[in-house]
Amino acid sequence: MEYVVSDAAERNKEPILHVVAPVLSQTQRVLEIGSGTGTHALLFSARLPHLSWQPTDMGDYLPALRERLRQEGGANLLPVVELDVRRHPWPVGEVDAIYSANTLHIMSWSSVHDFFKGVGQVLTRPGLLCIYGPFRYGERYTSDSNARFDQFLKNRDPDSGLRDAYEVDRLAREQGLELIADHAMPANNQLRIWRRPP
Repeated sequence: MEYVVSDAAERNKEPILHVVAPVLSQTQRVLEIGSGTGTHALLFSARLPHLSWQPTDMGDYLPALRERLRQEGGANLLPVVELDVRRHPWPVGEVDAIYSANTLHIMSWSSVHDFFKGVGQVLTRPGLLCIYGPFRYGERYTSDSNARFDQFLKNRDPDSGLRDAYEVDRLAREQGLELIADHAMPANNQLRIWRRPP
């Protein structure tokens, strides 16, 4: 089977790992929402062998993702689960960390609500949520290229687009999460981390 490689995922995997590795040092079970090509799942599970890493995705991504991770993954990389954030309850057990990259801006806003509802149901106390991707802050973009990207997304699908960081924080707070870090990353992205206290 021929695998699709994400150039963006290949470029960003090391900078993301540099930030999340110390954050996830005390966790055991990580749920990844939207594993895509499996690039992050493979690297992070290999470099963080103390973790049990649960990859997920849906639809057309699943066959190639399952085969790639089956062939290349280590013992701590679990079999891929089909997960649609809109369908509750999610088909996974409790986890003490959740990771997702480049997903919120391609979902509808109602699906982002569903995303956080699901997070609230499966994340333990204490627990961590790490989300990577582009964000707006109020009416402001972090770069001109992000403004253009947002318009591109909305032209393709009016329900998608860069999410407002403060609105996302509100959804997180509704699930008992507090923002503990907001890292500026390469290519005008952010890595935002929330914690659910004990």
